[in-house]
Amino acid sequence: MLDFPKWKVWTVLLVILAGVWFSIPSLVPPAYQNGPLWSVLPKSHINLGLDLAGGSHLLMEADAGDLMKHRLQAKEDEVTAELGRDPKIDAGDLSTANGVLSFMVRDPTQVDAAVERMRALSNPRGLTGTRDWDVGVVDSTRVVLTPNAAGTNQALKDAMSVARDVVRRRIDPAGTKEITVISEGDNRILVQVPGVENPEALKALIGQTARLEFKLVDLNADPNQVQQGHAPPGSQVLPMADGKGKIAVKRRVMVSGDQLVSASPSFDENGRPDINITFNAEGARKFGRATQENVGKPFAIILDDKVLSAPNIESPILGGQARISGNFTVESSKDLAISLNSGQLKVKLVPIEERTISPDLGRDSIHKGAIASGVAVLTVMIFMLVTYGRFGIYANIALVVNAFLILAVMAVFGATLTLPGIAGFVLTIGAAVDANVLINERIREEIRRGRKLLDAVENGYREAFRAIFDANITHAISAAIMAYFGSGPVRGFAVVLAIGIVTSVFTAVYFTRMLVVLWLRKARPRTINI
Repeated sequence: MLDFPKWKVWTVLLVILAGVWFSIPSLVPPAYQNGPLWSVLPKSHINLGLDLAGGSHLLMEADAGDLMKHRLQAKEDEVTAELGRDPKIDAGDLSTANGVLSFMVRDPTQVDAAVERMRALSNPRGLTGTRDWDVGVVDSTRVVLTPNAAGTNQALKDAMSVARDVVRRRIDPAGTKEITVISEGDNRILVQVPGVENPEALKALIGQTARLEFKLVDLNADPNQVQQGHAPPGSQVLPMADGKGKIAVKRRVMVSGDQLVSASPSFDENGRPDINITFNAEGARKFGRATQENVGKPFAIILDDKVLSAPNIESPILGGQARISGNFTVESSKDLAISLNSGQLKVKLVPIEERTISPDLGRDSIHKGAIASGVAVLTVMIFMLVTYGRFGIYANIALVVNAFLILAVMAVFGATLTLPGIAGFVLTIGAAVDANVLINERIREEIRRGRKLLDAVENGYREAFRAIFDANITHAISAAIMAYFGSGPVRGFAVVLAIGIVTSVFTAVYFTRMLVVLWLRKARPRTINI
């Protein structure tokens, strides 16, 4: 029992000192963190959840019209590419009027071949009965592709699945905040962000589709017709982002944000904010080839169907890097870079409900939670002191150390404390005491059996550790399941519980054992009262 070497003592002490050091910034209000001492303390601290710090609550709904529009446009590009690969099918007069895609087959003998090609395109999974577009023939020579309900529902499901991940990455790029992003029904996403009291900025960040495209400007378009919203076949009219007129661009996309690798805010040679972007290998190849073939022509940089700028291609742009310029501020360039890095939304999200939760409610929750925690801890400490004497004192010291360690681990990882998290904190205190109770009762039992003092303490810690380990394994499994399948407050509870399991085992077994060993070495008692 007395074999507790100095290196173990120093290891335990260093862990405890580190716990106190990293927990201090979370225990002292920011208003009091002034002076030279605070400049050397760690910057990490515990975030407060929506129920404690207040924040923003948004309910976003998918714009079905926007999804259908871009689904139709994507199918148009796909059909154009497919027909271009087969010179045997002479087709033209491609139209997307009334929400359906159609084209004319000039040679009636080729209609059946064209229909088969379109049916193959409309069966992306290669399975019978899973076509997402219905293919038919009108007026004997016009092939018509109509989106069906099954394809539309699947497209919406896929888009919403992507949207959840994109929204989470935009709000929390580091993945350390306790935000809530969950689906509600088939076409809605609930977003709750603690500590953010500006829902307008949050809506702008979430609602931006960040659909980036590079297209050639149509130089043959009549400027007067363009301003009236009319463009030649194969082109489209888009507004300028600054509101100064409209511009006609080719429908064919040179390169899109799907091939984007990274985006970072920067400044041009005149000190104006812009964004540097890097494409992947495929995007770099497409962009380089397009700029080589169109030197001297303007191309449009389009974000969410608005033209940011339309510079001339002075020379081929190789290497997969480009610069997005526009009327950016420093803040808007940062937000756009975050949106581009997090990926584009497959469907536009429209806010239908928004609430700002006041931090006053959180202060009341913190106050009541602190009182409940204090009463619980104080009651437990009195019980341990009365029941186990000196060993109860050691257990109480371990409780205080355990609290510091939990706060330190949460601060280092930037975890978020919620009201259920406070409940998890109190529960871990009980679990830590439970471990000490097992140890102390086991020591009592060994003494009743007539064992010598040192043997009784040694056996008490060794035998109790097995029961402590088994009990905490079951707790850890429960916490892991809640953290994986839960969200929001449930996950916050699970995180605190999981951290508390580790720290309580450390303090209840190793820290209290160190205190007992140091006392036994110094006092050399013949009997103990426990």
